[in-house]
Amino acid sequence: MNRVVHFEIQVAEPEKSAAFFKNVFGWKVEKWDGPDEYWLVQTGEGSDGIDGGLMKSPDGETRTINVIHVQSVDEFSSKIEAEGGKIVVPKMPIPGVGYVAYANDVNGYLFGYMHDDPEAK
Repeated sequence: MNRVVHFEIQVAEPEKSAAFFKNVFGWKVEKWDGPDEYWLVQTGEGSDGIDGGLMKSPDGETRTINVIHVQSVDEFSSKIEAEGGKIVVPKMPIPGVGYVAYANDVNGYLFGYMHDDPEAK
């Protein structure tokens, strides 16, 4: 089964939201050492729950996006389009992690889907 494995919170000012979530919920939020401005969010210890990220919203809108783990981004892009969904951000690499893409379902709900890069582990 393909599970939600990550969330992304897109906001106008990620640093302010990082401090908010740290102070309110005790989350660990650290800037990612990658090519994009992105903050990794650890919501707890162990395997219960999921972790996520904070980023600057590309269009100024505030939203939360769930990211679903799949076997192949390419395969699921085809399935999404066959069921009437729309790919809004094509497959792109996440350095040291894998590949991700973003789509809208038939009602316009935005979600992400990703697969690991076995050579990155």
